[in-house]
Amino acid sequence: MDALKSGGPTCLAKILGIYQVTVKYAKGGKDTKLDLMVMENLFYKRNISRVYDLKGSERSRYNADTTGTNKVMLDMNLLESLRTKPMFLGSKAKRKLERAVWNDTSFLASVDVMDYSLLVGVDEEKNELVLGIIDYMRQYTWDKHLETWVKASGILGGPKNASPTIVSPKQYKKRFRKAMTTYFLTLPDQWSS
Repeated sequence: MDALKSGGPTCLAKILGIYQVTVKYAKGGKDTKLDLMVMENLFYKRNISRVYDLKGSERSRYNADTTGTNKVMLDMNLLESLRTKPMFLGSKAKRKLERAVWNDTSFLASVDVMDYSLLVGVDEEKNELVLGIIDYMRQYTWDKHLETWVKASGILGGPKNASPTIVSPKQYKKRFRKAMTTYFLTLPDQWSS
């Protein structure tokens, strides 16, 4: 939180508004209330050719159907494509991204939030990456604690002691930071040794 107060870099997508919408049904139907959060459109007025939703996990993070427009690829899709199309950042941009991810994950872990993603769009026209952290509203509540324990124990099948998809905010922060550092490679410049 101190990093955000001091004006350090951040990747958090801006929340533009939080609304509650009530759908009223005629003739005795039960009203339905929906809570909606509107976040900024990171890709507004951009020509985005590929989109990745990255969580830093390899478990169940592959989208086999990547044909057509508006397909969102996941962590394993990115790792697969990095073999032939690596994403290079200049050393200054890489440091700024790492600092922003560090600041944001410190803040999110401090308020018990996990399960966020780094949304990355590739704008090949401008040769730029457009990115932001999204879906950062899920707190690590008792039901998520229980899900972590059940999945890690292997009670419901699956590999025992395999890394669960749901982990504590502290574990999520560490995994997320490590992945984002390795996903984006530093392009050497004339000052690199």
